[in-house]
Amino acid sequence: MATKTSRKHSLADAALIPLDWTEERSGLVGYTKWFLFRKVPHDISWAQTLGAASLTAFIVQATTGVFLAMYYKPDPSNAYSSIQNITEELTLGWLVRGMHKWGASVFIILMFLHMARVFLFGAYKYPRELNWILGALILVSGMAEGFTGYLLPWDNTAYWATVVGININATGPFVGPFLAQFLQGGLMIGPDTLPKFYALHMLVLPGAIMALIGLHLYLVVRLGVTSPPWSKTAAGRERGPEAGAREGLIREPATEGDSA
Repeated sequence: MATKTSRKHSLADAALIPLDWTEERSGLVGYTKWFLFRKVPHDISWAQTLGAASLTAFIVQATTGVFLAMYYKPDPSNAYSSIQNITEELTLGWLVRGMHKWGASVFIILMFLHMARVFLFGAYKYPRELNWILGALILVSGMAEGFTGYLLPWDNTAYWATVVGININATGPFVGPFLAQFLQGGLMIGPDTLPKFYALHMLVLPGAIMALIGLHLYLVVRLGVTSPPWSKTAAGRERGPEAGAREGLIREPATEGDSA
C-alpha cells in the first residue's frame, strides 16, 4: 500500500514538473487560475451566458473560416467556382460552408442580445464604461466582418448587395467618398475589390476582433460579473452599507474616545 502511494506521489510530481517549469518562467499558470476562478453572484441567470455564447460563435466562425480559406480562390475568375467546389466536391464542405454562412448571422444576433442584456442590467455604468465601449467596437467589427465576407462568393447577390452597402457608406460626411473608393479599390467594384475584401475579412478584422475580445475578457475578470438588478450580491459581495463597512470601504462613525 505504501508503495502504491509513493508511486502516485511520484507520478503527480512528474506531472507537475512541466507546470512548475512554465510557471517559474512565465507566470501563465497563475494567470490562468486568476482568469478561471473568480467570485460571481450566486443568483446569475442564463442571460449572463450570452457573452460566452457570442465568443463560442466567433470561435466557430474563425475555425470554419480557416478551412474555407484553404480552398477559396480570391480572384474574380475563380472565386465562384471555388465556392461551388467547396460546396459540392469536398467532403463535408457543404456543412463547413453552411456553418460559416449561417454562423455569421448567429454571431451578430448573439452580440446584439448580449449588449441588450448589458444595457438592461446597467452593466455599462461605472466602473465598466470602458468595457461597454470595447463591446460596441466588437459589434461594429463583427458587422464589418460580415459585410466584407458577403462579397466573397462573387455572385450576383453578393455583388449588388456590396454595391448598395458601399454606396450607403459613400453618403457619409467628409470621409464617406474616400471610404467608398478605398473599399472598391477605385471608382467602382472591380478585380481589385475582391482581394481587398478578402484581406480585410481574413486578416485585419479577425485580428482586431481577437484583440478587442482579449481586452474585453480581461476587464470582465478584473471588474467581476455584473449582478442582475434584483440581486443582493455584487460579484460575490453583499450590497449595502454593512458590506462596505466590512470591506473597509465605509468608515465607521467616530466614538467619543476617538480623536478627530
